[in-house]
Amino acid sequence: MKKYIAFCLILISFVVKAQEKDKFLPNGNEKFADKNYVDAEADYRLSQAKFKKKSIASYNLGTTIYKQNQPAEAKYQFEKAIKDAKTKAEKHQAFHNIGNSMMKEKDYSNAVEAYKNALRNDPSDDETRYNYALAKKMLKDNPPPKDKNKDKDKNKDKNKDKDKKDDKKDPNKDKKDDKKDKGDNKDKDKKDGNDKKDKQDKGNEDKPQPKPSGASKQRIDNLLDAVNNEEKKVQEKVNAQKVQANPKKPEKDW
Repeated sequence: MKKYIAFCLILISFVVKAQEKDKFLPNGNEKFADKNYVDAEADYRLSQAKFKKKSIASYNLGTTIYKQNQPAEAKYQFEKAIKDAKTKAEKHQAFHNIGNSMMKEKDYSNAVEAYKNALRNDPSDDETRYNYALAKKMLKDNPPPKDKNKDKDKNKDKNKDKDKKDDKKDPNKDKKDDKKDKGDNKDKDKKDGNDKKDKQDKGNEDKPQPKPSGASKQRIDNLLDAVNNEEKKVQEKVNAQKVQANPKKPEKDW
């Protein structure tokens, strides 16, 4: 019995909450009509916080913020209204006001897209159609600036393609360059060798150079033998003269 009573109380609380009226929304509407946008914004924010899934609170809040010249914040609220919208009429109004916010920021490209989406939800709205045509004209007269970095990257890619084309055109370019470098290095080494030899020859000019011999080794040996034989003959002749100069003593006379 107690469980049944508790269940009934919970059910009644849900029914009461579902039937609870949003008093903040009408209060905000009255203040908006009086152009008291600051107080109207406060009521709409309370309505949005209390009834999170009601797109009308987000839409009215966005409109009030737009009137206070804050199109970026207003666009955020209109996008929330689209997310919570249940009908095409609600989406149409929110997309239309997103287009108005983009026009105020001079973002004509996104304004065109927003009005286009609004017309998809309500093709019969003449005001949206007029704003759509105006946004297209403003976009044509004021094209978005070109991305310099994009052009720079494009030129960079173009140069890369050109380099690849040049390499493809002359596939032996690297081989030719290598051959040329090798030839230059070879000439350089040859020159360095000649310079080194010249330096050595120049250094040797300060040193006494041995004179080349005109006689062969065999002839020199023969001359030395002849000299030795001649000296030997002379020595023998001298010795013979010494013997004659000193005669032997006579034998003892007995």
